[in-house]
Amino acid sequence: MSDLILCLKTAVKSTKLSVHSNREQIFLNIIKHPREKLAEFSSVMDQLEFRKEIVLNELKKADVDISKITLIACKGGVIKPMDGGVYEVNEAMLNDLSRPMADHESNLGVLIASAIVGQSGSQIQAIVVEPPSVDEMDDIAKISGIPDISRKSILHTLSQRTVAKSFAAAIGKEYETVNVIVAHLGIGITIGAHRQGKIVDVNNGLAGDGAMSPQRSGSLPVGQLIRLCYSGKFTKEEMIRKVCGNGGLRAYLGTSDALTIEKRIAEGDQKAELVYRAMAYQVAKEIASMSAVLMGEVDGIVLTGGLAYSRIIVDEISQRVKHLGQIAVYPGENEMQALAQSGYMVLRNEIDVKVYS
Repeated sequence: MSDLILCLKTAVKSTKLSVHSNREQIFLNIIKHPREKLAEFSSVMDQLEFRKEIVLNELKKADVDISKITLIACKGGVIKPMDGGVYEVNEAMLNDLSRPMADHESNLGVLIASAIVGQSGSQIQAIVVEPPSVDEMDDIAKISGIPDISRKSILHTLSQRTVAKSFAAAIGKEYETVNVIVAHLGIGITIGAHRQGKIVDVNNGLAGDGAMSPQRSGSLPVGQLIRLCYSGKFTKEEMIRKVCGNGGLRAYLGTSDALTIEKRIAEGDQKAELVYRAMAYQVAKEIASMSAVLMGEVDGIVLTGGLAYSRIIVDEISQRVKHLGQIAVYPGENEMQALAQSGYMVLRNEIDVKVYS
């Protein structure tokens, strides 16, 4: 009997699951969660049962017997810093996810996988592939400006690594031999400097620094931010949401939906155009800074994620960074196939499974 691999990705507004057999995808479903429904939960972790039941129901409707699954591959979550690669879901990881570094949707995929393993009554292997908390940053990149705060690596690791490898293959080279700047453009935005197989610098795309994104503020003027925090106008929780969740495009324009914003631009909304282009402008500045990290030795710049479908965004960025190197655009993401590929490699003993501790 062929191996059956279930891939899970829990994102801000959706839950994605796919099933693969004989290296072919036999089932794919992307469940979009209305913002109003998610607003019913006080925290991301509170969404666990809701999302788990959706996954189980979708598998049941697709006639996928969970007891026949061989391996579950997940993208998340935000746990302690670690080297890149594939990790087995174990008790240490589950314990850390009970008090995660960040209340992030990617944590839910690992917990759902663990629940399915427990419910299946069979020996299913569960793995995490290139989690967001992979930390390969150079020591010099972690220095901030005050000793109390260190720069942290939280990024779209799986997406970035997947497209960087694809780009290297497209130019006839191995990933471990090239220098690539990757910009993942989605709900969150991360720009990473990939130096010969390692992501040696990257902005913290969750609630840290870098370009603003559809829902996150990115870097802010520190003095003004401190004064706003102590103004008495907002609670701590409200300030956190201003930075992550209600920042960026949503804060300026009342929506984080790119299609809606581009429609407004087409209808002559000058404010929408200014803010939308400002986001791309900030991305270009981050890309240019990563060129300095790589000492100007850049084999290519790769744009990926959902916003890479936008001609406005891609053109604005490209015009500003084209002098730095070749630009390649991989719109969307191919993470489910990347998860499945890693799963097959684990089952064939072609890749080491690391132990999380």
